[in-house]
Amino acid sequence: MRNPRLPGALAAGAVLALAVTSCSSHPSASPGESGRQTTRSAPKVPSLAPAGTPREVVVELGTPWSLVFVHGTPLLSERDTGHILELGRAGTPRVVGTIAAVVHEGEAGVLGLAVDRQNRLYVYSTGPRGNRIERYELTGAAGSLALGPHRTLLDGLPSADHHDGGRIAFGPDGMLYAGVGDAGNTGNAQNLKSLSGKILRMTPDGAVPADNPFPGSLVYSYGHRNVQGMAWGRDGTMYATEFGQDTWDELNVIEPGGNYGWPTVEGVAHGHGTFVDPVQQWRPEDASPSDLLAVDRTLFIANLRGEVLRTVPMADLGASTDYYKGTYGRIRALAAGPDGKLWFVTNNTDGRGRPGQHDDRVLSVKLTPAGGR
Repeated sequence: MRNPRLPGALAAGAVLALAVTSCSSHPSASPGESGRQTTRSAPKVPSLAPAGTPREVVVELGTPWSLVFVHGTPLLSERDTGHILELGRAGTPRVVGTIAAVVHEGEAGVLGLAVDRQNRLYVYSTGPRGNRIERYELTGAAGSLALGPHRTLLDGLPSADHHDGGRIAFGPDGMLYAGVGDAGNTGNAQNLKSLSGKILRMTPDGAVPADNPFPGSLVYSYGHRNVQGMAWGRDGTMYATEFGQDTWDELNVIEPGGNYGWPTVEGVAHGHGTFVDPVQQWRPEDASPSDLLAVDRTLFIANLRGEVLRTVPMADLGASTDYYKGTYGRIRALAAGPDGKLWFVTNNTDGRGRPGQHDDRVLSVKLTPAGGR
């Protein structure tokens, strides 16, 4: 089984203000040869860690799902209302616009957001024909942003009340990537004629790039159950997190054309086929990784069932450290703020969490070298 690393253009690293406060942590787990979780040693190079108590940016949100920044202004999607919200400095959200003709059922609705180099907003949502990706012009300035004309780039992606994928992100190559779930039809993950159970790669206009691994196809990698986290290291390596079913959630290094095994295998394949093995795996009750963010040489993972913010150093992909276990409940989304802080979004109002007094919330926290080094 392969654990590849991708060549590629260098990613633009976020510039973060580093404090010198140390954080307590404990080792997490990774797959061993037996498939059991094994403790790995701490990385030999500094990685980043959250420092101190996070600050509440905004509270009392309903089913927030994705967070991006446009000209330094945070925009947030709400799955069930269909709203795109602008978060003001005073902590008061305002509606930028509402995505039309959205099917709100279970995990479906308005999901991932992405922003291109021209500051156009891309939205992954569930429509009458299935999941779709649309691009919106943004009008106005901070404090008065609005959704302008839009164009549908891709429509008719398989959808269901579960396993809709939904995360979209631009890679360092300027291409748009989309995690598409299997929509409950597990066999389609191995079917290259289907776009479900895949990571897709497209131009900003929704066309198939000439250098995609399967000619004429948007499919970049396959054999996925439900990818909701994608990120790139400075060297162009692509990473993705994936929801497992009953056994293992995964952190993968993504290679073009790679087959990640679902539904034949879940987690490490142990010699079964030519599938790409995860570099780390967790029990679903400890993880359910919904978003992934790369900052400098550290991967940050948002977890729903595990109710934890997890870090993984790129220098040692089998190691991990957990923060805020159970403190904020389910964590759905992550973003690197222009203020040099890590922003994260809770998701306790999605029907599966236990909403607290101020849920759901967006919080921000400073980052520091792990161990205060």
